[in-house]
Amino acid sequence: MPVTGIGGFFFRAQDPRGLAAWYLTHLGVGAPEKAFLWDQQAGPTVFSPFPERSDYFEARRRWMLNLRVDGLDDLMASLRAAGIDVITKPEWDSMPEIGRFARIHDPEGNPIELWEPATGPA
Repeated sequence: MPVTGIGGFFFRAQDPRGLAAWYLTHLGVGAPEKAFLWDQQAGPTVFSPFPERSDYFEARRRWMLNLRVDGLDDLMASLRAAGIDVITKPEWDSMPEIGRFARIHDPEGNPIELWEPATGPA
């Protein structure tokens, strides 16, 4: 296959610089000194179109960014300390072989799913 991975994620923003700073400050995503390049750790990436009527994320949103994370509990504590609403639901963690999930929204209301993959057999 000629495609080897996702090369970028581009979206419109009302305040691109401010939003980029928010992602860098709270999630460590991006690096302005490198023209916003972000060197990631190797790992799984889910690429999955959802049915139009899916209730997995808000119907008024056409996309949801899923970020793979280490230390979900520490990240959630840090986000909450910064005044960012973190949403968790027991049903999101009902398949321990997949991992754990939480959701936040960036300052422009874009949904972000935080995914801590399972580290081994459940």
